[in-house]
Amino acid sequence: MNIIGSVAVMVVMTAFSSSLLAKVYKCPDEYGNTTYQAIACVDNSEAVEINVKTGGETDLATEHHKKMAEKKLTKSLALKQQKMADLMDNIKKSAARESAANQKIIKNNPVQYSAFAIPPYDSENLSILVKMYEERLPDIERLRRLAAQRALETGECIRVEAANLSDKSDPDQLGFSVDCSSTKSFFYEEAQLLPAE
Repeated sequence: MNIIGSVAVMVVMTAFSSSLLAKVYKCPDEYGNTTYQAIACVDNSEAVEINVKTGGETDLATEHHKKMAEKKLTKSLALKQQKMADLMDNIKKSAARESAANQKIIKNNPVQYSAFAIPPYDSENLSILVKMYEERLPDIERLRRLAAQRALETGECIRVEAANLSDKSDPDQLGFSVDCSSTKSFFYEEAQLLPAE
């Protein structure tokens, strides 16, 4: 074998052997004796991994606990995200049912409601105001209908042109504005529209 071939073989063998010996495991037994080995310890509760190249040590038990905690946290976050997604899906479905009820009333009463009196709020494209109360979207759609009906009951509103969530709303009390064809406007707070308990 020529000298270049010998050097190549030695380089390959050195690289292979150094990669095999890159880690050594320091393993204590039940009698307190410590052994050093190339394979992982049977009991990792007190095992230490030594990197031969750097001299650094890694407590395998601590690393194991860290990995388990990270897995648990990741799983917990995934579950929370799924619950939130399911909740939002239920909110959207419920809001769609309330919107359908609004549209049915409008269709059945064209004299009292303009075609765009209570347009559905698109759950995928909410205004900044409605987005603030997104978790209450089904209530908002129902209360818009109730506000329109209440305005008509006054006798001062002949036809509802628009019933919307008002910018006077706050987390404790939603507000609704109703504009009529007679240029009369009404404002109702949520408590005024719901039956007394």
